[in-house]
Amino acid sequence: MSQATNRTAPDSNSDMVRAAGAAQPFAGLIDPILVDDPVAFPFAGSVARSHAAAAWTWVLRDLCPDLISAEGVAKGHVGVAELELIMPELLARMKDGLANAEVNSDAGRRLRASLGTVDAREALPIIIGALRNRALLGKAQAFGRAVNTITDDGALGVALHSMPLQDKALAALLFHAAIGQVANPTKLVTTVIKLAGNATESAIHRVGFAPIIEAVLSHALNQLQVLQPFGPFADIDLTCRALERYHRLMRALTAYVEFARGSRWTMIVSAATKQVSDRIGPRLRDVVPDITHALRKPQHGHDRLDADLLLAALNGVYLLRTIRDCRESLALNALFDQAWSQSGEALELLLQRNMDLLRQGQGDAIVAARLDAGIKMAEVRFNAEYAETLRRSRATAERRL
Repeated sequence: MSQATNRTAPDSNSDMVRAAGAAQPFAGLIDPILVDDPVAFPFAGSVARSHAAAAWTWVLRDLCPDLISAEGVAKGHVGVAELELIMPELLARMKDGLANAEVNSDAGRRLRASLGTVDAREALPIIIGALRNRALLGKAQAFGRAVNTITDDGALGVALHSMPLQDKALAALLFHAAIGQVANPTKLVTTVIKLAGNATESAIHRVGFAPIIEAVLSHALNQLQVLQPFGPFADIDLTCRALERYHRLMRALTAYVEFARGSRWTMIVSAATKQVSDRIGPRLRDVVPDITHALRKPQHGHDRLDADLLLAALNGVYLLRTIRDCRESLALNALFDQAWSQSGEALELLLQRNMDLLRQGQGDAIVAARLDAGIKMAEVRFNAEYAETLRRSRATAERRL
């Protein structure tokens, strides 16, 4: 019995620690600097969620099992208030553990094994810095929200100079937290260029505002995780919002900053453009076929309404309109022009066919549903006035029956 207990207890404790590690790392204290996995280009002001989770597990299992109950964390009983009470000791142990790994090769190997990856090990100084300055992260977010209300460039310049530009590590953390709250990054970037006196990378680096550019890039890349617009049940609203956010962030940089040939920033912008275009491109190719299949009556067999196909077609039209507004930040010009033109032609043709069926007295509930969906697509693809004209035509046809 005792042998069985000895075998299962460690497993149970390990499971509890893993469950606690999967919970919100550090009770959400460093959430303002976390970005979603996978992270193609790491930045000094952000940490991948998986790396934060690995560090949290390390703290629970190896550093502070006497201070923090893994069971309590897993059950949601350890929050910000509880962590604040032990934060000085927690930070001291993290700092000592990291310092020991730097000078002791065996300790360094154990730390890397505990965290799982070299990248997670390299993220520890950023995590420690964020925890040490956790109160400033909230203030940085408030600063980002305040930027949205500042209309005077001079006042915004003064506000930017209030940030700790001399401490690059801290500035990177604070600007990343702030940019997440900034609705219009263009105003921020143009103010930085005015303060630098030049739009070149070297000028921006020289005045200490490089962390702002990197924070904008980091947030733009973080939108990639949401851009998966596939399947009838894909959250197309979330996808469109992410694409619009990506465009605002990237356009704020590419329209104003003079990137140096072959620089890291140039490489990141190029790679991001390709990744976003590669994710959106396949869905863009499906827009016209989806519209055609959704609104066309089958030539053979029993006619039936495919609700999933109608939803996919409508989602595709919404995405198409969003791509039109964001095309300057994408590499899809030829594909978009083709889809935009063909979708307009297909909608006009298929709406006319369904309207003719209605006028001929062959309209039923299925034709009516196709007309409703088609008119909504026309409203998104063309404009509200055109959709209203179609609705009046439909009402006239129905009265004559």
